[in-house]
Amino acid sequence: MSNYRSKTLPASPAAQPALLGKIGKYVIINEVGRGSTGVVYLSHDPYYGRDVAIKVYNIEASGDDNRKRIARKMFLSEAHMVGMLQHPNILPIYDAGEEDGRCYIVTEHVHGARTLAAYCRPDNLLRVDDVVEIIYKAARALHYAHTRGVIHRDIKPSNIMLTQDSDVRIIDFGIALVADSDISRIEGIAGSPSYMSPEQVQSIELTNRSDLYSLGAVMYELLTGMRPFRAGNLQKLLHQIVFATPPPIHTLRQDVPEELENVTAMALMKDPEKRYRTGLDFAAELTRVHQKLRAQYNRIDQQEQFSLLRRLRFFHEFSHSEIWEVLRASSWQDYADGEEIVKEGEMDDRFYIIVQGGVTVQRNGRPLGRLEGGDCFGETSYVRGAKRTATITAEGEVIVMKVSSTLLEQVSAECQLRFNQVFLRSMIGRLQRAEARS
Repeated sequence: MSNYRSKTLPASPAAQPALLGKIGKYVIINEVGRGSTGVVYLSHDPYYGRDVAIKVYNIEASGDDNRKRIARKMFLSEAHMVGMLQHPNILPIYDAGEEDGRCYIVTEHVHGARTLAAYCRPDNLLRVDDVVEIIYKAARALHYAHTRGVIHRDIKPSNIMLTQDSDVRIIDFGIALVADSDISRIEGIAGSPSYMSPEQVQSIELTNRSDLYSLGAVMYELLTGMRPFRAGNLQKLLHQIVFATPPPIHTLRQDVPEELENVTAMALMKDPEKRYRTGLDFAAELTRVHQKLRAQYNRIDQQEQFSLLRRLRFFHEFSHSEIWEVLRASSWQDYADGEEIVKEGEMDDRFYIIVQGGVTVQRNGRPLGRLEGGDCFGETSYVRGAKRTATITAEGEVIVMKVSSTLLEQVSAECQLRFNQVFLRSMIGRLQRAEARS
């Protein structure tokens, strides 16, 4: 809930003064996010000794009477979930209430969590096996909800959170369908168009398999950085969802194995009967793919990776726990002789550390120098939207560790400070040596 999407939201003037103090029994610490339906605040529950997030629905600020009615129904739908879904990968709803016309929901507050929307860009994709693990957890969580008669109906990257320790939380059950409940029958609201199942688009009665389709669409985007269907207007998009076939994943990302592409394709079948029957079936297929991927990625296992990093001068000042934190924020890649690692002019927000081998540095086709094991590059990662200023090419066989700037934001403050100090000091040292030679 801490990464609720920021949007412009008209506030209710009458409600504002009270929001700075208490909501129900909860003392407000600060605002942590805004969305189209309300504002999210951080609070502390002294009775249970835990931080909580409180979403206050802006029903009176919703505009016309129909919007107010929908906002109230969404509140009632979430309030209906209090204590209902208790699963490690579903954000728990602790409490709900109404006070002076303000409706609020109290949930777990996950410090430092980000939604999966952060990893849907082509330049900031997660490792394939990490995507499999995330979708596996989400599939099992959805199976749990489905067995309790709950269809989420709005599965999308921004409704799945990734915690600092890489765990998963499904959030926002505001438009969920609940068996034997009239509360959730919200006409005119069906979910987020890009992730809707064909039956959602056609207003056909939904089953649990609609959520599995949406989860398949999320997996497709996490793997490729592209949504399965894209169009210039809503009508064309909905037509594609019902009738078109998304581009094959391997045409967008070559390191995705065929077995995983097949799993995604099955989740995205137009006919619900041809998809996975349950979230558990979906998860079981992912388990089989995950085992193969782990075998592939564990050519150098993590303990061996740690040992390699510990010997690099870049990490001499890092504690053991800080090295492990950087490892979890990184991916490793082998390069053959002459292969380009980064290209001048490209946009990229990753930091690079050479683990083994050496590379050449060129700008405008002119050689600038050479880097070896323990050296780093990628200083443009400190500037959002900056382009690479040089081309880095492998000289012989090279192993490079790529550290995602987005994932690095999730490590401890001490580790971030250490990384930035060492990285910048290395950059300054390199510039000084280059200046001395000129």
